[in-house]
This record gives sequence, structure tokens and C-alpha cells, in this order.
Amino acid sequence: MQSSKIAVFTASGKPFSIQHTNIPSLKSGELLVRNEYVTLCRSDLNTFVGKRKEKTPTILGHEIVGRIEGFAEDHPRIDARGDELQIGDRVSWAIYASDPTDPLSTQGIPQKAADLFKYGHERISEEENLHGGLAGHTIIRSNTPLAKIDEAIPLGVASTINCAMSTVAGSLRLAGALKTKTVLISGAGMLGVVACAMCKASGAGRVVALDPNEERLQQAKSFGADITIAVQEGWEQDLADQLGESQTVHLVLEFSGVGLAMESTLKVLAIGGTAVWVGATHPHSQVHIDAEQVIRKLWTIKGLHNYNQDDFVAAVDFIEKNYDRFPFADLIHDCFSLDQVNEAFEYALAKNPFRVGLKIS
Repeated sequence: MQSSKIAVFTASGKPFSIQHTNIPSLKSGELLVRNEYVTLCRSDLNTFVGKRKEKTPTILGHEIVGRIEGFAEDHPRIDARGDELQIGDRVSWAIYASDPTDPLSTQGIPQKAADLFKYGHERISEEENLHGGLAGHTIIRSNTPLAKIDEAIPLGVASTINCAMSTVAGSLRLAGALKTKTVLISGAGMLGVVACAMCKASGAGRVVALDPNEERLQQAKSFGADITIAVQEGWEQDLADQLGESQTVHLVLEFSGVGLAMESTLKVLAIGGTAVWVGATHPHSQVHIDAEQVIRKLWTIKGLHNYNQDDFVAAVDFIEKNYDRFPFADLIHDCFSLDQVNEAFEYALAKNPFRVGLKIS
């Protein structure tokens, strides 16, 4: 029986254990992918240090790209864009699998369906393994959105499609039309700079990046930010000065997850504006909102966690058209192998690059 190497996570503060596990026979609707590359998402790092709790033991890593090695006999061999799938195709897949007939799935939020299964977040058991990126293979369940991707896309960039890219695509879906609008992007981390690029490609009038880190603000400029604002006392006036009297903020995309940032960016939102909150995915203090201002200024506040199939497809389409328009490859620190998983996490936590990448095969 064929086996696969896995990096097992058991608890925060403990090193990963490199092991081997048998590759089981494929069940109905499944396919087998040989992982090529994985990037470490911020949620992986938060789990590693104990800020997030996951079922253990587990195989972390959900920003993955790989090649198809096998199909279950009844697999339709068609991807989410209607393209035919073959052995050897390079593919990306969504972070989740869920029942498409679930009531939440039919409402467009399959990532919250009752039977939700999340890659890189499930417990290893006798019945279930090979469901995370820090492994030689992944078994792709039935009802997982999956897409064949252009071979020209660098592996590190391709890995980010099914988390960072798709999440930002989801935030823009909630935001609505961007043509000629001024967009304030709060947090110039991985999602923030991707959002700069997507907003610019979607025809936003002005893209403003907000962050306390000057280096990240400089990076945001290469991804389409027209204006960068350093978070410091009085930043709101700095924003007003740079926008001018005729400019207003129509949309806020909040990726930092910092309570004060969510509060302060609302205050600069125009009448009838929309705020989409994405970053606050871990427990923190409550956010204080002036309800009167929400009402009088006709604000819309939306939350997004993960994404749906349309967002995933939009992310694949975007990166295929724009992977060489913006310097996405520069965001990936590409130096580690699966056997160096502990060193990769240590580097990610110590140096805080946009993404750390691991070559799997």
C-alpha cells in the first residue's frame, strides 16, 4: 500500500512530528492529490502558538496546490469552471467541503453548512487522514470546489489562491461595485495587499492602504495602493488631507482584526458607505459602535468568514490574469521543505513575512 509523509501537530509549544501514513482507497466522489507546495496562513501560526484551538492530532496547512494522482471511479472529472480534469493536472481547491443541498449552502454560505469539513483543520483518525497541506498528499472529498490552474503561475502564488485570494474575492463580492469608488483597506498584511490589487484591477477610483508598518505600506504601493496612511495619532486628518474635500471613503475593507481599527475606520466612512469586516477571527475585546451614526449615515456593516464557490472561482480567474501584473511572488519566503516544518514555523513567527512557503514535492 502506498504511504504518504505527514507533519503531525499535537499541541501548541510542541514540535511537529514527521510520520508516515498509508493512503487509503478513495471513497465515492473523492480524488487524490500529490501536494506540491503549501504556504502558512496566519491561522496556522495562531494555532501553533495556542491563540486558536483545533482538534488534535491534526495536519495543519490549507493554502495548498498539487497535482491529481487518482480519481474514484464515479468522480465526474469536471472542475468548478467546467474544465475537464486529468491525471497530472495542477489544481487548487477550496478550504471546505459541504453538502450543496444544506439550507445554508443554498443561501450562498456553504462554508457554514451543518456537515462542514475544513482542510487543514480536522482531526486525524483511523477513518480520516490526509486532509491538510503539511503532508505528501491530500484526499479531496466530494463536494469540494476545485479548479485546474495555469501552469505558469508560480507555486507559492498558486498556494495562496484557496485562502487569501478567495477570502478577499469574497469581501469584494459583499462590497459590491467598485468602479470609481474610494476604498480604504485597513491592514496591509497578506489579505490587505491582495485587496489592493483586486480593487485596482476592478476599477476602484482610489485605493488607500492603512497600516502602522511603513514597510508594508511601501509594499502596498506595488499592489495598486494610490495612497498610504500610517496608523498614528491624527491619521484621520492625514487621510482627509490626501483625499481632498471632494473625495470620500465609500468602502472600508477591514483585515487587521484590531478593535480600534474597526471603530476608527467607521468614522471616516461616507454616508451610505459599506464596511466589510474580515480580520477579527479570534477572540478579542468588544467593538464599540455608535448606533446613531450607523442609522443617520446609512452605513452597512458586513462580516465575512471564509468564502463560497463563486469567490473561489473569482480568485482563480483573478490570479491567472494578474499573477505577473503584481509582484505576488515577492510575498512568499520560499526556503523550506516539509522536513523543515518546525524551522518554517519558527521563521514565520520571528520574521513575520507575508507568507512562508514549504515545498512538499
